[in-house]
Amino acid sequence: MKYRLRWIFRLITIIVACFFLPVGCMVAAHYSGDSAGYRQYNRHGSTEQAPSADTADAVIQVYAARAARWRGAFGVHTWVTTKRTDEQSYQRLEVIGYRVYWGGNAVQVRRGTPDAMWFGNHPTLLRQIRGDERVDAIIDRLHAAAEQYPYNDVYHVWPGPNSNTFTAHLARLVPELRLELPSNAIGKDYLPGGHFAARTPSGTGAQLSLRGYAGILAGLEEGIEVNLLGLTAGIDLYPPAIKLPGVGRIGFSDKRMMTLGDLAAGGNAPATEPVADEPPPANTIKGLESET
Repeated sequence: MKYRLRWIFRLITIIVACFFLPVGCMVAAHYSGDSAGYRQYNRHGSTEQAPSADTADAVIQVYAARAARWRGAFGVHTWVTTKRTDEQSYQRLEVIGYRVYWGGNAVQVRRGTPDAMWFGNHPTLLRQIRGDERVDAIIDRLHAAAEQYPYNDVYHVWPGPNSNTFTAHLARLVPELRLELPSNAIGKDYLPGGHFAARTPSGTGAQLSLRGYAGILAGLEEGIEVNLLGLTAGIDLYPPAIKLPGVGRIGFSDKRMMTLGDLAAGGNAPATEPVADEPPPANTIKGLESET
C-alpha cells in the first residue's frame, strides 16, 4: 500500500512540476509586469519580418504572438498571411473571437499588415514559403481550406475551437507548410468533427485527442507532446528543445524559411542553421489591435 501511495505521490509531483508550475510562473510574471493598456498601440505598424508587398514573389507566412491580456500568460494566437504574385498587398487568414460574440463569422480573410504587433506582443515568424505561380497554387488551397473551416460560428478560448484550431486546420489540409505549431498554442489539439485521431498539423505524425482536454502527439516535426487540460508539455529532438505549458519552446528555434527547391525535397531544410531561442528584440513599432 505504501509503495502504491509513493508512486501516486510521484505522479502528482510530476504533473504539477511539468504542467502547472510553468503556467503559474507565467501568470505571476504577467501580473507583475507592465500593465499598460493595449489600446495605446498603433493598429497597423509592421515589425519588418515580411517581404515588401511590392515583391514579385508569392509569399506565405505563419506567425504566432502572445494572446491578449491575461490569456497571454497561457498561450499564443496564430495566423497565416498570403500574397500572390499578382497582388500588391497581404491578406491575413485568422479567427477573431469577438466577431462571433457580435454575431459575425469567426474566420476573417482580409487585407492587413502581415507581421503587425498583437496587443503589443511581438509576433514570431514560424514558417515562410516564397516562389512563383506554384506558390500561388498553394495559396489558393489555403484560402479554400479557410472556407471549409467547420466552426465559423463557434469560438471558445479553451479548449477550442479557437484561432489555433483554425491554423491547425489549414496546416493539415496544406501539408507543404510542414507547420509545427507552438506547444502553447492552446486549441491546436482540438480536432474538428469530434474525431479522436488525426494527423499532426505538420503532417509528419499522428495524434490522439479527447476534444482538446487531453491527448498525446508524436511527429517528426513536433517531437512528442502530452496534452493535459489543454496544457502541453513535450520534447523535440530536431531541433532539440523542451516544451512547457505557458512558456512554450525552450531550446533551438524551429523557424523555417522555404523555397520551391526546399518543397521539392520535402521541406526539411531550414534556410539557416537553427539557433537558440532568444527573447524578441525591443521594438517600438506597434501593431494590429484585435482579439484572439
